Amino acid sequence: MSSILTNNGAMVALQTLKSINADLNKVQAEISTGKSVGSAKDNSALWAISKVMESDVQGFNSISESLSLGESTIAVARQGAETTTDLLTEIKGKIVAAQEENVDREKIQTDIDALVAQIGSVTGAAQFNGLNLLKGTEDLNVLASLDRQESGQVTANNITVARQDLSTDAGVYGTGTALSANAVASAGPIANTGNTEAITFATDADTSGNTFEITVGGSTLTFAAGDFTGNQDAAVTTVAAAINALGLEGISANDNGADLEITSTRAFEDVEVSFTGDAATPGSVTVGERAENVTFSNVAQVNEGDGYRITVGSTVATYVAGKGETFEDVANGLKTAIDAAEIDGVTTQVTTDDTGAQVLKIDNDSATAITTFTAVGAAGGEASGGLFGLDAVDVTSNSGADAALANIEVLIQNSIDAGAEFGSAQGRIEIQSEFVSQLTDSLKSGIGTLVDADMEEASARLQALQVQQQLGVQALSIANQAPQSILSLFR
Repeated sequence: MSSILTNNGAMVALQTLKSINADLNKVQAEISTGKSVGSAKDNSALWAISKVMESDVQGFNSISESLSLGESTIAVARQGAETTTDLLTEIKGKIVAAQEENVDREKIQTDIDALVAQIGSVTGAAQFNGLNLLKGTEDLNVLASLDRQESGQVTANNITVARQDLSTDAGVYGTGTALSANAVASAGPIANTGNTEAITFATDADTSGNTFEITVGGSTLTFAAGDFTGNQDAAVTTVAAAINALGLEGISANDNGADLEITSTRAFEDVEVSFTGDAATPGSVTVGERAENVTFSNVAQVNEGDGYRITVGSTVATYVAGKGETFEDVANGLKTAIDAAEIDGVTTQVTTDDTGAQVLKIDNDSATAITTFTAVGAAGGEASGGLFGLDAVDVTSNSGADAALANIEVLIQNSIDAGAEFGSAQGRIEIQSEFVSQLTDSLKSGIGTLVDADMEEASARLQALQVQQQLGVQALSIANQAPQSILSLFR
């Protein structure tokens, strides 16, 4: 049945043409925008995923800038630490030259003062955008990553770079918790006399047949039968005279009746004495070093701001620990402070005892004993600088030159450690920066896979749809002309 009111063929052709035009518009939009998913209506799931990933890409772009800033800041600090190490090495050379007594120490001191001032200039100028990692003790946190959890929660991940204080600041002693139990001073005073050990000779009215061998500080004396004459007191006199004739530095012998007394004024060195033979019962004694000690705890921890003070006579030496320091650093800092005071006759040494505890030894070679000797500690202070004591180096005297040679090694090591820490941190940031760059590229590639249009496919579809559109128009035209054939029935 034909109808002039309802043209089913035209309606079918029109719907087909609409569908073709819709597909054609979508393909044209893909070609013009380059995206197959340009909005949430195209594919809401893929659109949502792509937007989350795009926000991560933007975040990682900012992280890349943060890493670049951090790397530049650390590079400046590393260069400053390396330059400081070179200058400290030059200072060491000057100090070594000052060990000779026939040099102009005043001129050497002038050179050292200039180098110390230069180190101050370097540490002050080693800043990037106002941030100086060679001063203070606060850590630097460099934003390194954004970690997205399965739940969608995002957390920041930082690379922490510890500051390396290379200033000469003295620090500020605190008034917090008492720490005196961590630094125990031996019983004073700090005597200027030597320590003595006695060897008792056997009672014998005639020692002519006695033999005797004694080793003192590595030197051995042998007495054969006939070397002694008289009783044991005379034998002691003979041995004492022979020991004194050796000329051992800081070691002397004295006869006290039947006792042979051996005295040592050597600082920081025990003297071992062993003996055999008929004149005395074989055995050995140790003449202890001439020094008083401050022994630091081998179990307690050192926190930033922990300060320790040692009073030697009228001099008060103070050192305040920085972040990450140990009792070895505290002992070396106090040694430097005492040496800088140039107390008459006083020399110092830092050692480790059999338990692993750090020990600061103090010797007195002056004309009088030092009666005041105490050690205390307190928390809550402001840390001393990593080059504490450098500005007090004085090689114009024998004692000052000797102390400077020992202390400069500690300062050089501190500077080397600082440069190594910065170098390690810079290398880590470079690796992270490269990783973030590659990760960002991977995220962009993933986003493209989700939403980018396949241009080859879109081009082929466009040509096919254009042909379909033309055919659709022709089909609609034919369908619209079909009712006109009914007119021939009325002619």
